[in-house]
Amino acid sequence: MSNTKLLFSTPLYQAKLSEVGKIDMQEVENSCWSIAQDDEAGQKWCEENNYSGYTSYASLTDLTWRFPIFEHLKNLLDLHINQFVKELEFDLEGRDLKLEDLWINILAEGGNHSAHLHPNSVISGTVYISMPPETSAIKFEDPRHPMMMAAPSRAHNAKEYLKPFVYIKPSAGDILLWESWLRHEVPTNSASEERISISFNYSW
Repeated sequence: MSNTKLLFSTPLYQAKLSEVGKIDMQEVENSCWSIAQDDEAGQKWCEENNYSGYTSYASLTDLTWRFPIFEHLKNLLDLHINQFVKELEFDLEGRDLKLEDLWINILAEGGNHSAHLHPNSVISGTVYISMPPETSAIKFEDPRHPMMMAAPSRAHNAKEYLKPFVYIKPSAGDILLWESWLRHEVPTNSASEERISISFNYSW
């Protein structure tokens, strides 16, 4: 009798940010817009790199200092990270994962974020601030792709854990966490409104 079991899982954590504490999401969104309007260096980087919208990734590293709401956000992120670490059963040898960087993404209509991973981090994630109905999901890629060689494609109705790509469509107020080696992308935003999120990395 056969005994098929699953090996080497790829966990994806999804929850409401507010499950661990209250936060004013409208204040978070207003702060994102305020920073975007004032960050001339970030605006210049976006223009030079054809980023459709705004990101603070290349310009600001002190958001938790600039606005108290971001410091509060960081405290909530820490609680979610601790929960995910328990689920991953990491042995951190008595040390904690620490927030390494935190940045704003405002993706305009027609904008996208090509496939990438986050080197030198342990856990990465995103909090979703504004998700218009027609905006794009986040797309995760099976990390085994380079080893699949001559493997046939999966059936259209294959189980989610067997699919080569999985699309997750979070709602505003959701948080997603994943291990930083997991390749992901944001396909083209087809909504006329901006898709607003805050991404981050935790290191050990």
